[in-house]
Amino acid sequence: MTKATLKDRIAKLRDTFIARLPAQMEQIEAIYQRLLAGREMPTDPEELHRLFHGLKGSSASFGMTELNPAAKCAEEEARQILQQGNPGPAQLERELGRLIAALYHIVHGNDDRSEPMSSGYELLEEPANRRKGPPLVYLCDDDPVQAEHLATQISCFGYRIDTFINTSVLIEAIYRQRPAAIILDIVFPDNPDEGLHTLTIIQERNSPEIPTILLSGRTDFAARLRAVQAGSAAYYVKPVKVQDLVDTLDHLTSTVQPAPFRILVVDDEPEISQYHALILEDAGMDTLVVNRPEEIIERISQFNPDLVLMDMYMPACNGKDLALVIRQIPAFVSLPIVYLSSETDEARQFSALRAGADGFLTKPIEPDRLIADVTVRAERMRTLRGLMLRDSLTGLYNHTTIMQMLSSASEAAARNNRTLSFAMIDIDHFKSVNDRYGHPVGDQVLLALARILQQRLRKSDAVGRYGGEEFSLVLPDTNDEQARRIVDSLREGFATVRFFTDTESFSCTFSAGISTFPDLPGNLGAAADQALYQAKKAGRNRVVCTGEVCH
Repeated sequence: MTKATLKDRIAKLRDTFIARLPAQMEQIEAIYQRLLAGREMPTDPEELHRLFHGLKGSSASFGMTELNPAAKCAEEEARQILQQGNPGPAQLERELGRLIAALYHIVHGNDDRSEPMSSGYELLEEPANRRKGPPLVYLCDDDPVQAEHLATQISCFGYRIDTFINTSVLIEAIYRQRPAAIILDIVFPDNPDEGLHTLTIIQERNSPEIPTILLSGRTDFAARLRAVQAGSAAYYVKPVKVQDLVDTLDHLTSTVQPAPFRILVVDDEPEISQYHALILEDAGMDTLVVNRPEEIIERISQFNPDLVLMDMYMPACNGKDLALVIRQIPAFVSLPIVYLSSETDEARQFSALRAGADGFLTKPIEPDRLIADVTVRAERMRTLRGLMLRDSLTGLYNHTTIMQMLSSASEAAARNNRTLSFAMIDIDHFKSVNDRYGHPVGDQVLLALARILQQRLRKSDAVGRYGGEEFSLVLPDTNDEQARRIVDSLREGFATVRFFTDTESFSCTFSAGISTFPDLPGNLGAAADQALYQAKKAGRNRVVCTGEVCH
């Protein structure tokens, strides 16, 4: 969204707010006349306070410097009526009547031309298009056998590897196509420091610098220091642990942007709720506006927000009550709720926070402050939700979550008449790995398989750690033949990865079972588990689909 577009949209919201002011003043006048005549309805004092409160907050946010002070005074008078009961007609006419007359003059005169609130806040540029295809990595080592061996293993984790045995050819290739990263051996036959010299040339001729990982047989401090001074991003001692190397490549080449924060904005004032939503959207967040409090449960369930931004005073339901309603639903207990209100009384703010909210922001609020506060709380929610949904070792979905995703995917497939496959994967003889090499090495095997599954499957697929050495895949829009090819390719790739201990190296394999809807309309989880049992019974290191052995 450009600056001009945002400014125009806010200006339109302000115009709409101004257009609604006469109707609001008619509501206020009607309540005032009922109070004067002693014929007020039971809800009139509360409604009068709410109307003035809304005028105060909205006029401040839209920069209406004449309307805001009068609305602020009128809100305080209405609060006194609400707390102390209806005063006499003379006092009403003297205090509240004067303020209503002033508001009426401002609204109908429409002379308030102040600009909406502004600050040093700068609009974010649209994010750049994410790079397509697997990241390209150049690997240069004078030993072609070692180079190809390492390249084969790295490629299993979702990278495209071009290998070189000559540094001059590597430099020429960089001119033709810039890689996402370089893996470069330090020692070459004619020069023990050729890798360092080549790295210096590469970094001097490329801006920004290309992330480069150096490989060496030396472990001493002096060698590591020289590598850093030459501009290396990482330093690995041969033989290289591929999992560690891939972790570094992931960090150096990542272009994945985190999903936008999802913010539910709840406010009965349409213009002011849209105003705050526009500010958050321009900062890259997804927003959904709710102007009717009774819709909030349905909207939360559909939108799955990271945070609820809520006004305190709304018709028939204040923010405190609404927060309590939300907190009574187990699925929403941890959902952050932040009040955004023009309420400034600290005692009332604290009372509202005790209902289960996580913060209180006061209108009007500077755009950059709003963005910062919402971002901090939404990030915390993402972190906590991740801890609840994901396995602590691998970062994959945990058992409960992956099974819930299978259930949801099964319902969607049945509803939309689509295919769905579910795969169960078990690392062969994993207990012997732990017994022989120790649990830390076993954890490296689990992490390697987890990363291969994450890197090589689609974004629409779900990957989970079912338990122990078992993993689960939910593959939407995938029939049994497609699923078999996918899982078999993963199996072959995993088998090429070498794991290193202090004294030896080894590889692992896995077995898998697959079930598919609608071929099997029953329990996909149980059917895939049974197919996995058949794969292990048939000799392991193979994929079995329900009802047949897949070679």
